[in-house]
Amino acid sequence: MAVGSGRPNLPLAMIPGHPDQYTREELRKVVEMVTLDQVIKALTVQPHEAKIAPESEPKDTDVVFEGTFEEVNKFFYDNQWQEGIPIVPPTIEKVEEFLRFTDRSPTEVLGTLLPDSREATIWNIAVNGVMAGCRPEYMPVLIALVEVMVDPQYGVEHSSNTPGAEALITINGPIIKDLDFNYGQGALRVGFQANTSIGRFWRLYLRNVAGFLPHETDMGTFGNTWRVVLAENEDALAEIGWKPTSVDQGFNEGDNVVTVARYTSGGVIVSVFGNTAEEVLPYLEDGLVRHIGWELVFTTGSLVSWGCACTQRPHLILSPCIAKVIAKSGYSKNDVKEHLYEHARVPAWKVEQIGKWSNFVQSTLCTLVEAGVIPKQFCESTDPNRMVPIVCSPKDFLVSVSGDPLRNNAYVFAHNGKLGYTTSKKIGLPMNWDRVLKQAKEK
Repeated sequence: MAVGSGRPNLPLAMIPGHPDQYTREELRKVVEMVTLDQVIKALTVQPHEAKIAPESEPKDTDVVFEGTFEEVNKFFYDNQWQEGIPIVPPTIEKVEEFLRFTDRSPTEVLGTLLPDSREATIWNIAVNGVMAGCRPEYMPVLIALVEVMVDPQYGVEHSSNTPGAEALITINGPIIKDLDFNYGQGALRVGFQANTSIGRFWRLYLRNVAGFLPHETDMGTFGNTWRVVLAENEDALAEIGWKPTSVDQGFNEGDNVVTVARYTSGGVIVSVFGNTAEEVLPYLEDGLVRHIGWELVFTTGSLVSWGCACTQRPHLILSPCIAKVIAKSGYSKNDVKEHLYEHARVPAWKVEQIGKWSNFVQSTLCTLVEAGVIPKQFCESTDPNRMVPIVCSPKDFLVSVSGDPLRNNAYVFAHNGKLGYTTSKKIGLPMNWDRVLKQAKEK
């Protein structure tokens, strides 16, 4: 991490093991015996000047290896350029085929990605797209995803934090059908090339360009694997008069948009029975509350020193038949969000307890309200049993519609707050999109 941020000789003072495993007296002894001398040395002895040697990166068109499919994959694995799953060898010809699907220059730099401070370019997007098993016509989607990655709002530098949260990509617009995304049964299952390979691309790009490597700069305690792309069922949305997630994110209906957020976990809400919203919504409220626990620190400001207050944005995915039942009762999507805000609540004492368990700032909710960190709804009284929201605003909920149209199940994703904040980008298509897409489909 220090090398990527330009401080290759950063002095470190070590505490053996995890501080929480010691009693207060044991920790004091460990610090006095092991850590203290290192702190003093770091503060009083000038370290040797260290210069960062430039990476011996090949030029864009250089061939770095030649061999059989098996030999190429062994070479890439040995260099940590693939994650243990065979990659498609990125030949010059295959990369150039991807470049046909964008009007942007291969040398264009979209931004610089931590932790390794490498440039994200159109060329290396194409290279990793080939490797991930994408089709060339997916290139506009891949570019939009990297535009999310370089956006400071998203916070890509947190992609290695210890809870091991993983990104979910949600896609909207006509491009869903153009590229044959699955938005029906098995919407979050591998098995469909667009959903699967583009999901893999995200993790591969984090590895190869941003520089997140396991046992080095990726510090997830357990971690999650990459998730397939979630495509919304926009036909079902149109049928019930609801707008897509992209519109909730500020775009026009009909725009092609990707939305990315990092989620710590996800869980299914099974068999949501009922033929009215009044019967269905309590089950969804309960599901949200059950699946969101320690992540409430991103709502209530227990991580306020990181600027993380009010950044929890849970994602609720409804199968089409559940959405239809709710809409039939006269609820818009915004009505659903308002209802969840008022009814998906937890006792104030539980939120404060989670803050203490998580070993973050030991503040009461009323203290945080008085400081202007969170809304007044969190301190309408001092009763520890009062019910408080799990988000700061109804708009903080994401509600999408996808999955098997004949099953009454829902899914909840608990958000990692500012450490992978919900960010959307419009997908830019080349001027000759219709022609090159038709040619691609004919191959």
